[in-house]
Amino acid sequence: MPFRQYRFRNPWSGPSTHTRVGSLLRWILIERPRNERRRTPDRATFAAQHPPVTPAFPSPHAAADALVLTWVGHSTFLIQIGGRNILTDPVWGERASPVSWMGPRRWRPPAVDFAALPPIDAVLISHDHYDHLDRPTVHRVIERYPDARWFCPAGVDRWLRARGARDVVARDWWGSTDWPDGDGAVTCVPARHFSGRRLDGRDTTLWCGWVVRSGGHAVLYAGDTGRHSEFGEIGRRLGPFDAVLLPIGAYDPEWFMGPVHMNPEDAVAVYGDVVASTGASAGASTGASAGASRPLFVGMHWGTFQLTDEPMDEPPSRTRAAWADAGRPADGLWIPRHGETRRV
Repeated sequence: MPFRQYRFRNPWSGPSTHTRVGSLLRWILIERPRNERRRTPDRATFAAQHPPVTPAFPSPHAAADALVLTWVGHSTFLIQIGGRNILTDPVWGERASPVSWMGPRRWRPPAVDFAALPPIDAVLISHDHYDHLDRPTVHRVIERYPDARWFCPAGVDRWLRARGARDVVARDWWGSTDWPDGDGAVTCVPARHFSGRRLDGRDTTLWCGWVVRSGGHAVLYAGDTGRHSEFGEIGRRLGPFDAVLLPIGAYDPEWFMGPVHMNPEDAVAVYGDVVASTGASAGASTGASAGASRPLFVGMHWGTFQLTDEPMDEPPSRTRAAWADAGRPADGLWIPRHGETRRV
């Protein structure tokens, strides 16, 4: 069967409103023009309320036993783990769009100057949407770091190789790849989403999250996802983690976005699913650090592109409220400021 006819799908039952043209038109043409929530705050107010901070990541590399996270914006992080520098879904472009003159435009510029990046050893791609797979940025990374290894879900490897990436590892869910030096692995994990950069390419490539383990540390990068039942299995198989990076934005209207994007309450509940399923024995077998039984919750996928209708400043406040309602300690939640670096 030709690849173009093959379609991936989410295995969980539930609403599929995001796949229906009628639902999309209802949102865009009827509900969105009447929704005042998306008009507040304005860009100037948001910029004043959420100023960036100066990144403080070590360069050219962090220590081999360190774990350092720096938020560039949206779902783009610099993860420094096991002496490696890893980018997640790198987007330095001005718009999440196939063209430069229309589509969602940044509310905040990338908080790390591309020229200031340390040497990049690997890149994690979660799926092929424009706010996660940015063609100009991919070209820049390939040109500057030609030896970087690209990890992507099945099907996205063809797109990356066509743009010059040489070392590309494509995996299906639960597929794992050891680091060349044997210090840990990178594992593709389930996500509830969809794919497609054009109307005629819907769901022909897979979507996923990633677990990275190295240097005695482990990070779960959930990618772009709705809540699903496999988060507990991710924790059971691959935990414990030192940090869990979860999306907290792009959820309104929830009747439409709910199947593929988590709201803040979903994200806090998913964190609970991951932690509850992680047994103490897993840490001994996988070499996770001593504090990993209570990983750091890291909020992402907000404050950079306005993709949906919630106010741009709402996800952090709702996440903090949900976190407090769940009775979790305040120091276990980190919603980074643009550019903020944290040693975990």
